[in-house]
Amino acid sequence: MDAEAAKLLGAGLAAIGAGMAALGVGNVFASFLESALRNPGAADGQQGRLFIGFAAAELLGLLSFVVAMILIFVA
Repeated sequence: MDAEAAKLLGAGLAAIGAGMAALGVGNVFASFLESALRNPGAADGQQGRLFIGFAAAELLGLLSFVVAMILIFVA
């Protein structure tokens, strides 16, 4: 396997993280909706945690995208 193929293979594996981030965001919102439907009075207090969970999941997806771009264009 030459270096170019290894670089593109590594970038493809790093891009899997972007798909996993989408699953993470869906899981965060699903958990919030489940808890809000169980206890509607506490939904307002949980909204801050919802946005923190969304930001954390999205950050990991963006980080994997940056790693993939670095592997393709820089390495």
